[in-house]
Amino acid sequence: MPRYSGPRGAVGWALGLTGALTAAAFAAATRGGRMSRKSALPALAAEPPPSADRANLAARRLNRSAGTLAASVFFDSAVEHYRGDFANKAMYTPLVTSALALAVSAHGTADRRAHAHLVRDGVYALTGLVGLVGTGFHIWNVVQKPGRFIWQNLFYGAPLGAPMAIGLSGLLGFFSERVRETKPGDVPKLFGLPAGRVIGAVTGAGMVGTTGEAGLLHFRGSFHDPFMVLPVAMPPAAAVAITHAALGDARTDRRLTRWWLRATAIMGVSGTVFHAIGVGRDMDGWRNIQQNLLNGPPIPAPPAFTGLALAGLAALDLMEDDRDV
Repeated sequence: MPRYSGPRGAVGWALGLTGALTAAAFAAATRGGRMSRKSALPALAAEPPPSADRANLAARRLNRSAGTLAASVFFDSAVEHYRGDFANKAMYTPLVTSALALAVSAHGTADRRAHAHLVRDGVYALTGLVGLVGTGFHIWNVVQKPGRFIWQNLFYGAPLGAPMAIGLSGLLGFFSERVRETKPGDVPKLFGLPAGRVIGAVTGAGMVGTTGEAGLLHFRGSFHDPFMVLPVAMPPAAAVAITHAALGDARTDRRLTRWWLRATAIMGVSGTVFHAIGVGRDMDGWRNIQQNLLNGPPIPAPPAFTGLALAGLAALDLMEDDRDV
């Protein structure tokens, strides 16, 4: 019988812990969705009218989501642009804007006042604009290479989807300020539509894009670890669930969707652990940290899924007050 050659010691414990957390979330998601719609609707119908306090809570959760995305982008772009030796001075821009977005998101998370903040609004708008411009820069970087959109350039050129993470941070933060302004008794609105539905649709689209970026890099790595399938399997299911909720009937029980988003959030944190293990497995491990951090799996990247999952949960909270009136 062949001897076990898998991870042992601290690595084995880390893998076991992350696997157990993810399995527990899956089990909770499966059990949580077994409530019939008939039994759910009377309870939902008994909900009190929309209140400014509930809108403010959802807004602060969106601030938390925007901050999580900003933190992921800050550390990830710092590593990636340092590897590129900051050849273009514009490569400092995402570090500055993501740091600002992280700061104002922390402020917004703690702010219980029911009105928008001018500085937060400005920073979020700037952050969203930087995401759009950064996407253009990254596309230009790939197009300038011989062969343009070939696998080689997509694998090793500027990541096309990465700047949109900071763009999503700015957009979700901007939405949080609009939700915060909701008057008592009103349903939070964005562009004249129920805010929960708009944020749910944006979250679903963001998860699809982030999954595409993760899938490309994991495909480059030949999916050599079975766990590499998770970030291309779980988030699309979460995207379908939250998009269905955004387009479906109002005030419907979404317990399974809620638990699936929680599982996706846990997966994002677990991905950081897996990527750290991957860095430690490279030559000389953490003793060669400068090289392995630059060439190993990006440790700060997976929490982008956590940030989007938190936005989806905030959207579900808003949908509970959505009567489509």
